[in-house]
Amino acid sequence: MKIGIIGAGNIGSTVARKLAASGHAVKIAHAGGPESLQELATKIGATAVAAGDAVKDVHVIVLSVPLSACADLAGVFQEAPSNVIVVDTSNYYPFRDGAIAEIDGGKPESAWVGEQIGRPVVKTWNAALAETLANRGRPAGQRGRLALPVAGDDTGAKAIVMKLVDETGFDPVDAGEVAQSWRQQPGTPAYCTELAAAGLATALQSADKSRAPVNRERLIKEFMQGKEMTHDEIVARNRAGTA
Repeated sequence: MKIGIIGAGNIGSTVARKLAASGHAVKIAHAGGPESLQELATKIGATAVAAGDAVKDVHVIVLSVPLSACADLAGVFQEAPSNVIVVDTSNYYPFRDGAIAEIDGGKPESAWVGEQIGRPVVKTWNAALAETLANRGRPAGQRGRLALPVAGDDTGAKAIVMKLVDETGFDPVDAGEVAQSWRQQPGTPAYCTELAAAGLATALQSADKSRAPVNRERLIKEFMQGKEMTHDEIVARNRAGTA
């Protein structure tokens, strides 16, 4: 497939590398322009382009930028094919993104993102830490394989994205429609807790919408206090803090 990725941070660059390794033609863009991405693109087997080119002549666009930057990309998405699948990997953190009243009022993050860019989205790759996504994926069928939730309204688009998630090393779990994607947002039991498919399905169902923002703020405050934690300690704290 032809895939455009906007955003070259930990998540965007890792997804780009894994999808390129699976044989997809990957274009990657970020705010610094293609010149600043040449070294990374060569290393991961992708092509560095401007954001406007990342959305042209592609089947799937992966949007991997801070949530607050999504509104600035509305013009870029006007150039995208009408039938392109858009994947949203973003998460809402008010300390970074600023307060967004609609999300604070309960609107799912990806519903808000879709409104900003004028396209429906499929939400995935958001509920894994960078280390998890980069180094803890396993081949399909291997014992101990972790899972990632995938939410979207179009069943055909979601099926395609679930296959891509599988190619990045994780079992995809259908998390329902975008209206239910709050179940994989920060502060929920499905968010960055490294679960296998059965456990993730249970975690999605056990999510409490009113508690999630409270959990999110409490956990981010702990993580920002400066105490150094290992990756496994962070995962364990996420599990305990959202149970």
